[in-house]
Amino acid sequence: MIYHLAADFFLVFHFLFIVFVLFGGLFTLRFRWAPAIHIPAATWGAFVEITGRICPLTTIEVWFQHAAGDAGYSDSFIEHYLYPIIYPNGLDRDLQLGLAGIVILLNAAIYGWVIHRHRKLKRK
Repeated sequence: MIYHLAADFFLVFHFLFIVFVLFGGLFTLRFRWAPAIHIPAATWGAFVEITGRICPLTTIEVWFQHAAGDAGYSDSFIEHYLYPIIYPNGLDRDLQLGLAGIVILLNAAIYGWVIHRHRKLKRK
């Protein structure tokens, strides 16, 4: 039972981490310390996609699933849970690079907007 709970916890944490990688830059509007946490997280997310690696959170989830007696999975979190819903034909290298591009461009846009907003408020 505890291994199932741990596997579920890491699954939810992994999903929230991905959401944070994509949109965590918005926290800088409220918290000045947010970039110190978000920029490394977003860099890691882009790095995992660019290099085609499997995130360590996936490995932890699988370990807990095996410990709980479940079969687990050998592909990545995105491939196993999110990709079949969004892209049913399978994850390939070009798509991984596209996802990395989305992470980079979305965060560049968010931080550009935050910096612009911050400068605008300073001028007042």
